[in-house]
Amino acid sequence: MPKEILFELATPERSLYSESVEAVILPTVTGEITVLPGHVPLISVLVPGMVTVRANGKESYLAITGGYLEVQSGSRLLVMADACDRAEELNPERVEAARERARQALEDSRDADAMAVAAMTAALDREMARLKAVRRHRSRRLPNLSGE
Repeated sequence: MPKEILFELATPERSLYSESVEAVILPTVTGEITVLPGHVPLISVLVPGMVTVRANGKESYLAITGGYLEVQSGSRLLVMADACDRAEELNPERVEAARERARQALEDSRDADAMAVAAMTAALDREMARLKAVRRHRSRRLPNLSGE
């Protein structure tokens, strides 16, 4: 059984990832799944959330807004995301401000039509995914001050 799986992630704008990895954790419509080498073939819909990639004993984090995944014969994981951000490229203060603007817009949308509310909900979901990814990324980078 292979020890790694080829993980490829692309959006309509760019290719973000194409590397062999140990594991990938993804948010699907049925909950989070972990794809490991040797995983059974699978196609699933992705929801807004955080993707965790384990490679070389380290984790990296991505925020996606949705899309789909395909596991091919346990040796390749293909993700086509609507939009994706690498946590290390995000500014936490800007993400928090965008999340607050999206939350406020949704709160103020009492008289908006269903399409507008859906767009505002999607914007809030995206910012929540980005915030989760950037917070996890930053918490992993903090120095250990306990001396352990």
